[in-house]
Amino acid sequence: MEVLREEFRRLMSRYFTGVTVVTSNDGEGKPHGLTCNSLTSVTLTPPTLLVCLNLCSGTLAAIRHSRGFVVNLLHDRARTTAKLFSSAAENRFRRVSWTSSPVLGLPWLDADAHSIAECRVTDTHVVGDHAIVYGEVTEVTMVEDTSCHPLLYGMRTFFDAPESVSATRKEDAVLANGHGSTG
Repeated sequence: MEVLREEFRRLMSRYFTGVTVVTSNDGEGKPHGLTCNSLTSVTLTPPTLLVCLNLCSGTLAAIRHSRGFVVNLLHDRARTTAKLFSSAAENRFRRVSWTSSPVLGLPWLDADAHSIAECRVTDTHVVGDHAIVYGEVTEVTMVEDTSCHPLLYGMRTFFDAPESVSATRKEDAVLANGHGSTG
């Protein structure tokens, strides 16, 4: 089984994904968070996300207590924050800028996230050593900074989104606003 586990780990390291920090508050109002790349949209009706967290995680315990969490989508200048929240470092929130999210009042990494989703827990399901946490999105906040690019993770390292992503985003915005060619 150990061989299959390592092969599976190598397989998943080849999957590129965005980088998020999932945050919440515990019963004493203390913020908790961890870097997470297990984020998936589930449905649009109602808008729902899922995250997968280790059963031993303090962040999972905080989410279970508060019944809510924030998904902080990190931008390319937030590598240090991504590494910090993937470590066992103490007092992580003293090392980053954060504020309370607009609706649920949970930790928003305001200097490092290009977008956030505030979620209310609707269900959890345990599989192996992780819990799948489903959250209905109650609010979305996006920072409109065109110099911001998503931070990506794959092959066990961080990458910036290619410049072509920004160009495509601008083209899509023009088309969405009805100013593009109908060709």
